[in-house]
Parts: sequence; C-alpha cells; structure tokens
Amino acid sequence: MEVDLNTITNPSFLKTLTNEELQNLSQDVRDFLIEKLSVTGGHIGPNLGVVELTIALHKMFNSPDDKLIWDVGHQAYVHKILTGRATQFDTLRQYKGLCGFPKRVESEHDVWEAGHSSTSLSAAMGMAKARDVMGKSNHVIPIIGDGALTGGMALEALNHIGHEKTKMIVILNDNEMSIAPNVGALHNILGKLRTHGSYNKAKDDLEYLMKKIPAVGGRIASAAEKVKDSIKYLMVSGAFFEEMGFTYLGPIDGHDFEDLEENLRYAKNADGPVLIHVLTKKGKGFKPAEQDTVGTWHGTGPYKMETGDFVKSSAKGPSWSSLVSETVRKLAREDQRIVAITPAMPVGSKLEGFASEFPDRMIDVGIAEQHAITMAAGMAMDGMKPYVAIYSTFLQRAYDQMLHDVCRQNLNVFLGIDRAGLVGADGETHQGVYDISFLRHMPNMVIMMPKDENEGQHMVKTAIEYNDGPIALRYPRGNGLGVAMDEELMTLPIGSWEVLKEGNDAAILTFGTTIPMAEQAARELSTEGIHVEVVNARFIKPMDYDKLDQLASRSIPLITLEESVLQGGFGSSVLEYYNDKGVHVDIDRMGIPDCFIEHGDVPELLSEIHITVEDLKQRIRTQVKQVQAG
Repeated sequence: MEVDLNTITNPSFLKTLTNEELQNLSQDVRDFLIEKLSVTGGHIGPNLGVVELTIALHKMFNSPDDKLIWDVGHQAYVHKILTGRATQFDTLRQYKGLCGFPKRVESEHDVWEAGHSSTSLSAAMGMAKARDVMGKSNHVIPIIGDGALTGGMALEALNHIGHEKTKMIVILNDNEMSIAPNVGALHNILGKLRTHGSYNKAKDDLEYLMKKIPAVGGRIASAAEKVKDSIKYLMVSGAFFEEMGFTYLGPIDGHDFEDLEENLRYAKNADGPVLIHVLTKKGKGFKPAEQDTVGTWHGTGPYKMETGDFVKSSAKGPSWSSLVSETVRKLAREDQRIVAITPAMPVGSKLEGFASEFPDRMIDVGIAEQHAITMAAGMAMDGMKPYVAIYSTFLQRAYDQMLHDVCRQNLNVFLGIDRAGLVGADGETHQGVYDISFLRHMPNMVIMMPKDENEGQHMVKTAIEYNDGPIALRYPRGNGLGVAMDEELMTLPIGSWEVLKEGNDAAILTFGTTIPMAEQAARELSTEGIHVEVVNARFIKPMDYDKLDQLASRSIPLITLEESVLQGGFGSSVLEYYNDKGVHVDIDRMGIPDCFIEHGDVPELLSEIHITVEDLKQRIRTQVKQVQAG
C-alpha cells in the first residue's frame, strides 16, 4: 500500500499496514521532513529519530482517546504528519503557520502543549487520575527523552506515579542526547541499561522453566522469586525504575517495528505503571544530523539537503550569545573567580570556547534551572563569580531560587539572560518577554540591556566587576549590528542612561532592540517639526533617577518603548517612580500587551501588536498635540 502523506487525515490507516509497508512509510516521512525543513528550518534531529516510534504508537493506540503526551514537543512533527497536517509543513514555524510544538487549536490529537522540558509525566499523572476518577479505561502515554528525564519535575512525577501504582505507559526515548550531550548520574544509569540489554525475557524464561518441573515446579517458582530479583540486579545496575515502582521493559530498538509492537502490546495489558526504554538514533536517515555529537542539528535554520551546509545569514555583527560568552571568557583569563554555568545549553549559549579553555570552570548541570541558580548562589557565597548563561524563557523556571537564594542573600551572581525579547519561530513558549517583570520587583537586583554589541561587552565587564549583589544582562536572539568594537573594556556607572538624540517636544525612553526603532521615528518626526529626544535607558533597574527628574522638570511628554510585557515592565516602573514622587508627567507606554505572542518573524509579530515605527510616530504626534492643546 502506497501512502501519500498529503492525503492523511488521521492515523487509523496504520492499523492495517504490514511491517514492510510501515518501513516504506518511515522512509517517506524522513524524506519529507528532510526536504521541508531544509527550507523552513526546525527541529530536524529529534524528529528524524522518532519516526518509527511515532508510527508504532499511533498504530497500537487510538489517539485522541488514548493520550499521547509529547514532552517538550519539538519531536512531534511526525505526529503532526500522521494526524493530517502534512500539507501545512511549508508554513512550519512561520507567521500564522504550523506551530513547531503541539498546539491544541491545530488538532484534537494534540492533547498537551509544551515548549519546556520535563512536564509530560506530571501532565500524564493528571490525565490518568482524571480517567480513573471518571471510570474510563483509555491509555495515557507520555513520551519523554533521556535529557528531559533528568529534570527535577520529571523525577517528582516518577516518584508519585510509582507510589500510586497508576496505570500508565511511559515511553523513555533514549537517544543519549537532549539539545547537547546529557550529563548526570541518571544519564550514567541509562548508559548501563543500554549496555546490559533486556532482562525481562531472562526473568520470564527462568520462571517458565521452573514451572515446567512436575509436581514441585510451582513451589520452586514461588520460592525462587528472590533469585529472579537477584538476576535483575545482576543484569541492570540499580534496577532504578523497578525500585521506583515501574515495570521496566527494554532497552528495545526504537527503529524496529516488531520490537516496538511486541513491547507496546505487553505494556497495554500490564497492571500499574510501565516504562518502555526505547533506544533511538537522533537525526536518523540524514548523515549530517546522525554524525552530530554536540547538538548543532537539534534545531536549525534552513540548510542544503545535498551537503548539510547551513544557509548563511546576512547578519553583520557577531551573535549576541557568542559576544557575551567570549567576553566572559576573555575576562576569565585574568580572574580565576569566574565560572560559567549552563542548564543544558552550552551550544545555544555559545560556551564551547569557554569550556575548551577552562574545562574545570565550565559546569553544565543538565536540564535543571533551579539547581543551576542555587548552585551559583552557593559558589558566590564562597567568593566565586558565577556567570549563569540561561535563556529568558527557561529562567522562568527558577523564579523562587532567584528570589529566595540569590537576591535575598544579595549574592554576586551574574545572569546572562539570552533570547531576551521576542524570539520568533519558537513561539509563545519561548518568547523572552517576562523576565523584566518577574526580576525587577526582587530587592537587590540590577537589570541592564545594551543598545549594541560594543556596549554589550562593556556591560559584561560591568557585571563581572560589580560586587554589590546580583546583576543581569539581557541580550536578544540573533546577531549584533556590526558596530566598531572598543579594544579596552570599561565599566559603566550602575543606573546611568545616555541621550542618543536631543529633542524638546517629547522623549522616548527605551533600550536594547527597540532603540533603532526609536531613532528612526525621531529622525522622521524631525522632518515634521517634532523634535524627539531618544534616551538609551540601558539600566532597567535601577533607573537613572536624575534623568527622570530632569525630564519631569521640562514638562514634555514621555513614551516608554520595550520589547517586553507592559504589566510590571519598564514603563510601569517609570509610572511608579513619578507617582511615588507626586509628580505629574504625560506618559504613554508601548510594549507587549496582555496576551501570548505566537510564532513568526519578529517584525511580523511586532506589526501585529502595533509596535512599529509608524505606530510610535503616531502616538508621539498625539501626545504632542495634546500637550500643545493645553
């Protein structure tokens, strides 16, 4: 049977296919993904690795009645194809197009949305408990990777599921990598499981042979239970999952349909929780992705199918991640207190160079943001200068540790907040627009964001030299502007702003990625006779209070502009300052409204929420007219 991927409407057709037909379908899916993602980019490595696994799951279970819950969700492209969305892949991760993660509004088969790791087991426990309370009998199947399994939330859920003996089938997709090579003791346990192979068949064979002994076989089988347990301890070091209360099956070949279906069939009939340990090859079927050992092919932009070469961008400046990490590396040569910490993002945060030069001062804690922050606090307590490179969206997971462990104790932790602002294609789960709001109300916190990469390197120097508590440097996804770079680094006065353009009719207070927008609007308004001052409000906390007082004394309208949420953001802090002083100033705020921002190119997203040069100009015109009218 030949299957046209573009005609699939639901996965029920899989139930009639032979293994040979499933293999042909697998190849068609791989060819499809390699071709489509070469144009759009996306999470190519994870999806090529789960083709057979996804097909087998949809063949053996009845989605959406049976709940397939994809941890993180970036490996759900095959699931999307099998549930009728192949025709939308030309729009993958584009504005108003197909989301790169499960999306409930797209399909009834997307029963859980996630862009962060380690959530699937807790969600599955909730769905399984709801099923049991309502007297239903559907299956709940979370699919979690070996990297995500190291997350603290996943371990909490494992503990609860095993304790409650909840009926559930956990698929552990083990490709020995998450975004980057995994770290930690649990990773080592999985390594031993991989090498020891399956032990369930040995246990079952032993029990079968003992029961075949006439007359006494049953008693011997019963008495030999401890012998069987001894076998499992011999064959699997620690028997970790069975001690957690799970029936462990595996490891099995995640690219072998017979092996997959046999174990899935067994799991469906088992009582209590089952964990199927599936070994897969990340990037399978595309040589450049298969040979990746550092995580380059986890998620990519467009590439050339024939060679695997990436399509180069037209960016003029260095990547922001590289600029910051390399400046930290430069300063670390002179300061042995500096250590770099990352929660499983050494590649994304461009820390490979630091790791190569200072292997003993580079710490990848795995998917453990909370641990990363509190560990940094512990190092700072003993006089070190920890630099924590963390995406804005992932910093959300360590809110309590920042408040309770870092800020409350006023410790010298340097946060590099990567991907601050809108990130584009990854969409609402990854937009870095909340960190200002949840950090600025923390006592002792300093927050800054540079206008360009030259100021960025000076802010790194400022952060390293700052010894009065925690300090955060926000920087966006993508590349710098290509400005000239000073050879000598300098420290900036904490809380200082700078005027980029003089003006007497109004003032724009902004920082980071929105400065070019403010400067363009000011230039164009000057041709209309409206002269606008542009202020680089590079320190978001503390603000430049002298400058705010000076602006208030001039009685000109102000507009705050930020690529972050308005609620609790920079503009709110300006309003609060003037309110607390009892000073009236005409203030308009532009920023992210009270809604989640989906995926698409950043200019398209900004246009949709009316943060453009034209919108800014019109709001300034309105302000100026209102002031002139008295």
